[in-house]
Amino acid sequence: MQFVIVRDQTGMVQVTHRREEGDDSLAKSIEELTRESAIEVVGMVVHNDVVQLGQLEILTESINVLGPAFPELPIDEDSSLDNRLDWRYLDLRRPSNLLIFRVQTWIEHVMRQYWLENEFIEIHSPKLMGSASESGGELFQLDHFGQTAYLAQSPQFFKQMAMAAGFERVFEIAPVFRANPSFTSRHDTEFTSVDVEISWVRSHEDVMRFEEEWLHYVLTAVKEKYGDAISEAFGVEVIVPALPFPRVTMAEAYSILERLGHTIARQKGDLDPEGERTLARYVNETFRHEFVFVTDYPASARPFYHMRHAANPGLTRSFDLIWKGVEITTGAQREHRYDILSRQAIESSLSLEPIQYYLDFFKFGCPPHGGFGFGLTRMLMMLLGANTVREVTYLYRGPNRLSP
Repeated sequence: MQFVIVRDQTGMVQVTHRREEGDDSLAKSIEELTRESAIEVVGMVVHNDVVQLGQLEILTESINVLGPAFPELPIDEDSSLDNRLDWRYLDLRRPSNLLIFRVQTWIEHVMRQYWLENEFIEIHSPKLMGSASESGGELFQLDHFGQTAYLAQSPQFFKQMAMAAGFERVFEIAPVFRANPSFTSRHDTEFTSVDVEISWVRSHEDVMRFEEEWLHYVLTAVKEKYGDAISEAFGVEVIVPALPFPRVTMAEAYSILERLGHTIARQKGDLDPEGERTLARYVNETFRHEFVFVTDYPASARPFYHMRHAANPGLTRSFDLIWKGVEITTGAQREHRYDILSRQAIESSLSLEPIQYYLDFFKFGCPPHGGFGFGLTRMLMMLLGANTVREVTYLYRGPNRLSP
């Protein structure tokens, strides 16, 4: 008897051939097969209780080798991640990797479903810009017909333009670029950003309320469709978060961390990775919740376009969302009043001329608005328990990787 395991995107099946006396061309073809070859099989599908792959097998009539594979494969299950990324298309053939992108496809579908049910409009903003939309230190610069252009770090300015245009609720799923020379598990130089902006908000609380309800909807759908498969492939339970998510201010977060023995330099105005993990453990133990909103970041740690608290201008109406100890979202209510926005830009040592087109969005009536940006690969990393975004990105881009 000869056996061949055949795999496609629906799963695996056993192909069986009983050798014949004399000249058996089919047996010879099977003997010459190499692993990972692309083949076409014709045969009879039969039930067989002994076969572990679904108690089905194909009794072979013919095998046609359409794409033969070289005998020696460049990677195997024990290969390093870097080596597997060098041969990413082979690495992606593993069933667990196929599942990652089935889950990603489903996540994007249900995200859009929720947005459309709530009367959102999809936008596609340009990825070539004449000025920075975030930190000026993380820009990829290029020549654009004799002018200096930059790859977009965020659709932030153009989301806000949609608010000034009267679109009221918009979303975008698109690539963004960060010239960040970081080699951590959560950073990449190109990634898919999920962005939302909403008009007529009263504070950043309205934005957080929308995001938690949206994530509850998305994770419910993921658990229903792929919960069992994720558990089997990755050993991770998909937990649908209770509403509302816990909230702590940045000042409260510092106080909690200091009680737990972790100190962060207060002048930073942010949380370091260990602080995020420690706070997440505290929230999980205290509230039995995987998520926590950290709110009211100091103005010194936030972009100039974040609205500040009227009673305390040193604090912004902003938040980060931490999931299982990793920040996955940054959001805020935006400053929509032209005079105040211009003043905050100057206070942040920005020249107004390069961003005047942006400031002009707010000259002729703009509603109060806010939104957030969400890293899709970070979400997948946390959802599936991966060690790094490299494992859940179709083709990863980082400081040392531009191919394949």
